[in-house]
Amino acid sequence: MNFRSTRSNECVSPSFALLHGLAQDGGLYVPETFPENVLSYSELAGKSYQDIAAVVLSYFFTNFTAEERKQMIASAYNDTTFRDDRIVPLHSIDTDLSISELFHGRTLAFKDLALSLFPYLLTAAKKQEQEDRQILILTATSGDTGKAALEGFKDVDGTNIMVFYPSEGVSPMQKQQMQKQEGANVRVSAIHGNFDDAQSFLKRVFTNKEVNAYANENNVLFSSANSINIGRLFPQVAYYVSTYVNLVDNGAIDEGEPFDVVVPTGNFGNILAGFFAKKMGVPIHQLICASNKNNVLSDFFKTGVYDMNRQFYMTDSPSMDILLSSNFERFLFYVAHEDSAQVFQWEKDLQDTGKMAVSAEALAELQRQFAGGWIDDDETEAVINHVYNDFGYLLDPHTAVAYGVYLNRHKQGLDEGRHTVIMSTAHPYKFPPTICKALALPPQEDPFAMLEEIQAITSMALPKPLQELKNKPVRFSDAIDKENMKSAVLSFVDAIAKA
Repeated sequence: MNFRSTRSNECVSPSFALLHGLAQDGGLYVPETFPENVLSYSELAGKSYQDIAAVVLSYFFTNFTAEERKQMIASAYNDTTFRDDRIVPLHSIDTDLSISELFHGRTLAFKDLALSLFPYLLTAAKKQEQEDRQILILTATSGDTGKAALEGFKDVDGTNIMVFYPSEGVSPMQKQQMQKQEGANVRVSAIHGNFDDAQSFLKRVFTNKEVNAYANENNVLFSSANSINIGRLFPQVAYYVSTYVNLVDNGAIDEGEPFDVVVPTGNFGNILAGFFAKKMGVPIHQLICASNKNNVLSDFFKTGVYDMNRQFYMTDSPSMDILLSSNFERFLFYVAHEDSAQVFQWEKDLQDTGKMAVSAEALAELQRQFAGGWIDDDETEAVINHVYNDFGYLLDPHTAVAYGVYLNRHKQGLDEGRHTVIMSTAHPYKFPPTICKALALPPQEDPFAMLEEIQAITSMALPKPLQELKNKPVRFSDAIDKENMKSAVLSFVDAIAKA
């Protein structure tokens, strides 16, 4: 399996794509030939999450042997990295609704599922490519990716990682997790700007010849831990496959029975992984894109127009506070039936005008597989309150957005009686201010005091990673102007060269 760019015929090996992240023409890497309809329940029944991951990844990372993939997967998914030995357990709300819990990893977010494996993939790719330079992973985060990447790569030999996050655009607990990050090879910086600012800057870095030449002179190679990297994206396909197997095993659906999936998404990587799982044979009927007030994606699935020319909002679900969804380009590649010239034009339209549109025929085709919906912060908090009081189950704000979108569709009969799965992307304790507000608990300045209040009401145990976080020292408290991000990166390159 080789990988090609979404914007041209540039074609590279999996190891090259893993190391470099972004294609040289600015496009994203996709499989040269996608493995369609290759998975079946009969093949996967009775397999562990690790075994399912091995099957899924065998179609994409063919540069590694089966034994190499097995060893990497075993190192990534075990009782030291995940608190539940099922890795992705399924929680049943009622006969028609299940929640797939993706937050049992080290940083309590779904990003752990890819970023526990990615360091092993990247290290092996580096060896395979005979790359002697130090790797500097540059990552933008809207809250969860940064911490998961930092935790995955801390003190990994031959790699360094730098994370940028919006200073006012993450939850207090997400900020604590990043500011207190351990590891000799890590740097973290807040920026005065939003996630889109950070992400756009990093994309420019990867294609900036001057900056890359300077890094190369200092024996440094840039790479990415955002989901633009195939090492981030394709491991996520496994949890959709695992969810399907669990649904059949639990009797929620029959083998081959279609079901719907609701995904809270801002950067489009999570729902794209679901789309890929469907292409591989998982019987997903519709993928429902759930948005907060930054509803550029859900609007697209209603109108066929992606329009970034709108106000940006900071919401209760900060990981979805994004207007420029980087993985959307990969999706457009398949919307265009793999026509890279069309993708190039759409991306040019977005860059020049902040807007692109598909044809009415393409939209009709899309709407057979996708739908979109959104709710605001007041509705998000009401959903958290409703689900906790009615079912005794506590949702984080992002999962609550997905649940609210599901409820609106269910009331309209749009699910047509199909079983629905909500992909739950984070532990609720990562967002104490919103949870306190939703449960009508008194606000407090200290996020850990808020957690004590929530715990007293819900009796939900405080996860060990957050218990340990409280008494760790702050290491990274700087906030810089977004215009100074380049200087910050070059400063880290200098420090790596001198180490």
